[in-house]
Order: sequence, then structure tokens, then C-alpha cells
Amino acid sequence: MIAILATSFLAPLTESLDPAADSVRLAQRGDARAFERVYRLSVGPIHALVLRLVGWDHARAEDLTQEVFVRAWARLSGFRFESKFSTWLHRLALNHVLSALRAQQWTTVELDETFADEEAVAHARSASARMDLDRLISRLPPRARLVLVLHEIEGMSHPEISTVTGMAVGSSKAQLHRARELLKKMVEVPNA
Repeated sequence: MIAILATSFLAPLTESLDPAADSVRLAQRGDARAFERVYRLSVGPIHALVLRLVGWDHARAEDLTQEVFVRAWARLSGFRFESKFSTWLHRLALNHVLSALRAQQWTTVELDETFADEEAVAHARSASARMDLDRLISRLPPRARLVLVLHEIEGMSHPEISTVTGMAVGSSKAQLHRARELLKKMVEVPNA
């Protein structure tokens, strides 16, 4: 009973704090122009998330971002204003990208294989690469990159990462540790 009262009380409050709420309501009624406004408000943060998750593969990120908005349009009637629209869309994007990455069937890359290319090592250790963290993150193995982005950038806990990826909590922690260690190796300045 309390949950029902809280939901009925919080929904209008959440809706009033959501800059996309009016446009979402119109879009739910089939107004394509309203959905275009929602798209313009939302595409930047969603594209940034997707871009990080796919390792800065711009073409793939563009495709996946568009797929997210196609899915959002198709599922818009299911949005109930229990959270901000951006939160709902963010979760939809995350789930879609994770599904795409699973379908790609991640391959595990051993540490030695990661640093086998001396030119890549030299580039990663260069001053310009150290300044561009996103570029370094994109060089991480897919699972390590995924956990690093979800934990450090998106602020998810290991149990949340486990829930959305299907990865064991211990594996998530191990991948985060691996990602951090790989990043440290990438930015180390070789002893002269």
C-alpha cells in the first residue's frame, strides 16, 4: 500500500523535474515531431555512452545509437514516468549495447597479446595518449573495458554490473582490476 502511494506521489514530481516529459507524453500519442525533440535532447549522452562501450568504434556507435532510438520509439508506450525519461533511455541503451556485445561473442585477450605490438605500446605510452583517457580505454579488452566504463564512468556497483551483463560479481571485480592494471601499464613512462 505504501509503495502504491509513494509511486502515485512521486510520479508527478519525477515528471515535473524531467525536461523531456511533455515531449515524451506527446510522442507516446504518436507525435513524431515530439519524439524528434526527445531525440535531440537525448542523443548526445546516449551516443557518448555507446561510443565508450564499443571502444570508440564511431561507425558501430552510430549504428547502435540509432537502433536504441528505434527501440525507444517502439517501446515508448511502456514508459510510465516512474523515473526520468533519460534514466529509462539510458537503461534501454545499456541493455541494447550489452546484447550487441554478447552477440559479438567476446574473445578473451591475454595480457601478453594485448601488448604484443611494440608500436601500439609506444603509442599508448606517448604523452598524447596519456592525455586522452577515452582513447586508452578503447584499447582495453572488451570485457575489461565494459566493466571499467560501467563502474567508473556510469557509477554502477559490481552487483548492478552482474545483473546487466550476466557476469559473476567476482568476474566483474577481476575485470575492473585488470582494466586498471592495463591502463597503468599503458601510461607508465619507460625508465630511461
